[in-house]
Amino acid sequence: MISPKMFDALNDQIKHEMESAYIYLSMVGYFHSRNLDGMAHWLRVQVHEETIHGMKFFDHLTSRGAQPVLKDLKQLKTTWKTPLEPWKDAYAHEQFITGKIHNLLKIARKENDYTAEPLLNWFVNEQIEEENNTDKICRQMAMIGTSKEGLYMLDRELAARVYPAGSPFDPLAYNVAP
Repeated sequence: MISPKMFDALNDQIKHEMESAYIYLSMVGYFHSRNLDGMAHWLRVQVHEETIHGMKFFDHLTSRGAQPVLKDLKQLKTTWKTPLEPWKDAYAHEQFITGKIHNLLKIARKENDYTAEPLLNWFVNEQIEEENNTDKICRQMAMIGTSKEGLYMLDRELAARVYPAGSPFDPLAYNVAP
């Protein structure tokens, strides 16, 4: 049986993961509107990942006989002044999520919730990748500065990110590819 404290914390994490998807989707719109379709693509794949992360927590609760309580999502941000700003926000957001995952692990240990630990350990490792990816792009964007050529090259590189097979976030999956 899951403790009330752990139950509440996991429901909060579902919200955080879905808000991650929501802010990244907002960034997708920003980059498309600036003709930076490669960056938009990279973040659209990230929307897929964040949704899956939320579902991992959702499924963890249901597999333990609990009914998840979905909370209202906040629109975290919708506009940016430069192409670097969304990447800085993405990195800061991933650091925020890392803190939330670490807190969940603390709660699990305090509540003796040993069944949550494998899931949370997976997320601890996942957050290393998430922070590294967004930090790397931030550092690359900082190196580029105002170089249109550099921005173009990075945009093309980020366009190469691959969707997981069958992702509903892939425009080809629903035949509306540009």
